[in-house]
Amino acid sequence: MTNKYKNRVEQAKVYDVAVKTPLENVIGLSQRLKNEVWLKREDLQPVYSFKLRGAYNKIAQLSAEEKDKGVITASAGNHAQGVALAAKQMGLDALIIMPKTTPAIKVSSVVRLGAKIELVGNTYDDAYAHAKNITLTSGMTYVHPYDDPDVIAGQGTIAKEILEQLQHNPDVIFVPVGGGGLIAGISVYMKAVNPKIKVIGVEPDDAPCMTEALKKGERVVLEQVGIFADGVAVRQVGEEPFRIAQSCVDEMILVSTDEICAAIKDIFDDTRSITEPAGALAVAGMKKYVEDKQITEQRLVAIDSGANINFDRLRHVAERSDIGEHREALFAVTIAEEIGSFKKFCELIGMRGMTEFNYRYADAKNAHIFVGIQLQNGLAEKNELLALLRDKNYPVEDMTDNEMAKLHVRYMVGGRGNGVANERLFRFEFPERPGALLRFLNYMGERWNISLFHYRNHGAAYGRVLVGIQVPAEDEQRLQEFLQDLGYSWWEETSNPAYNMFLS
Repeated sequence: MTNKYKNRVEQAKVYDVAVKTPLENVIGLSQRLKNEVWLKREDLQPVYSFKLRGAYNKIAQLSAEEKDKGVITASAGNHAQGVALAAKQMGLDALIIMPKTTPAIKVSSVVRLGAKIELVGNTYDDAYAHAKNITLTSGMTYVHPYDDPDVIAGQGTIAKEILEQLQHNPDVIFVPVGGGGLIAGISVYMKAVNPKIKVIGVEPDDAPCMTEALKKGERVVLEQVGIFADGVAVRQVGEEPFRIAQSCVDEMILVSTDEICAAIKDIFDDTRSITEPAGALAVAGMKKYVEDKQITEQRLVAIDSGANINFDRLRHVAERSDIGEHREALFAVTIAEEIGSFKKFCELIGMRGMTEFNYRYADAKNAHIFVGIQLQNGLAEKNELLALLRDKNYPVEDMTDNEMAKLHVRYMVGGRGNGVANERLFRFEFPERPGALLRFLNYMGERWNISLFHYRNHGAAYGRVLVGIQVPAEDEQRLQEFLQDLGYSWWEETSNPAYNMFLS
């Protein structure tokens, strides 16, 4: 298998549109991680992503008759741009089906390349089903984003370039994983050339489709996936990528949203470029691997796979990068409601900088504060500080990994609802598109009294809402039916300690 794909990669037709991207030695990360770190800059492709390699190679293999009928694909953005550019280069008709949640920057880029677009559904799977139906009736050729040998071979040209650009072979290569086309192409080529080179895949911890498939020995369909890293928000890996990964991928690593945000900042600090969340996965995974394995003086390559990010999403990235880098801790601390107690608490914290300090009077006995603290020595310092506070008899909750606290409660301290009966708290996600919030409000307002409501636009594909609803006990069945019929992802947060301390 490896030699067959090696030949495919070496014969792939990609350079009519793709460029041989730089392989940069990034000094800052190299020094911090005590390893030789290289960044493969696929964000510098003409469509700011590696995807045009596989798309062009696939379309270049079509017969004249197939080209005459045009091409079609479904994509959340980067593959769409690759197909659109390839079709434009060859003078072919192209129809792109994209989810309605696709970032606007990716939609506008496809329009500029001259392809026709249809926005269908809220997920890649919705768009894919629609595109396949059109394929059956139109005679157009479907260009799969990842589950196609020609697409995989096109992506594999990245591996060939890396080996040509490095004087010595790398020890480990880190690759972002969505549907699996990129890691399939890179790993199968690397193993054909030198089986000792480790190839490690990196996925978001809320979209682990390859990780779960390799663990179970068969492809799985995830019930839902997170969409922060929209470029890899795939519920099931491709059949051919999975087959290749079983024999060619050495390991999988999962990273959190905060760790991805920290990696975006790392790349910016070293290159002054801004990558998209999926593009930063490899760096996030590399950092985690180095920390876990305690390796030094190895040659590490991370694939920076793309830079198609909406500018307004940078608010969320900046907000969470310090937490992902373990440079900030968020605590909820209870202190005595008496003169001098704030001063006493601050003296205990010492010379550490505070990034946040939120409080509102609750009662005559206790004060609950929400505090952000700068860390110099990461998790070890955070754990030392927690131990110190508890040793001094301060009740403290670590909110650093509490999603509701980071998204909402930090901005709502003081929103306590005294005397609110039968309150239940829910967190919702809904597609961020015109009319979605209004629909949500109208649907909610027809049933029970809303006692708390918090919404903040993070520039992401999904809006996030925190809602308090007064629901009598006898309405429990109606409530459950309502939540299911609403059609949005939801979590009940009534028992969340952040709610109990600051809002209830």
